[in-house]
Amino acid sequence: MSLGRRPAIASAVTLALATAAVAVAGNGNKEKIRFNAAGQAAARAAVLRKSDLASGSSWTGGARKPDLSAADTCPNYDPKQSDLVLTGAAATRFSAGTLVFDSEAQVLQSARMVRLDWQRSVLAPGLLPCLRSMAAKSSPVNATVLSIEKLPFPRVATHTAAFRLITDVRSSNGKLRILVDIALFGLRRTEVMLTTSAPYSARVPVKASEIRLARILASRIRA
Repeated sequence: MSLGRRPAIASAVTLALATAAVAVAGNGNKEKIRFNAAGQAAARAAVLRKSDLASGSSWTGGARKPDLSAADTCPNYDPKQSDLVLTGAAATRFSAGTLVFDSEAQVLQSARMVRLDWQRSVLAPGLLPCLRSMAAKSSPVNATVLSIEKLPFPRVATHTAAFRLITDVRSSNGKLRILVDIALFGLRRTEVMLTTSAPYSARVPVKASEIRLARILASRIRA
């Protein structure tokens, strides 16, 4: 999933973040794309808006094109997608300094398809090993991936899971530890991914913001 330009500090871990986010979202056999007006409207309703974010910060960003391309696979992780039908997709990105929030919503044709996708993509035992392998291989030379683990997260929807990637980034100014959190949740026919990139030192307020934003997005799911 292409993440575009990032603030200078976070740019060093963009590739690792992109790899991890795609792997969590599902890869392998590509789903069928059959967008319709209702699905697109429901997807746009379930992504971040600038008004959702804390006031007092200079937020930039807005809507972006969702990346629906097929991802790389791992030998032990290649979830089936070809029997899934996507009827809507939307994405946004907002940044303020070194804090970046990405959101993406996908609306499938049925709730059963969401359940199948969750079982295959998120609950699969090969997910974490695949994330670790792909992030380590794709990290820039000045970055070291320290860990990718499941992250405790409140159940904001029927299906909920979260993961945290921690990376050390070296520069002429020293070393900075970066976190990348990926919160996934699904309700009825809708799947949402909320991804955060921030300095590790800000992990406590960042986690509180992620939970607040995830609850807002889950409350706006209407399909």
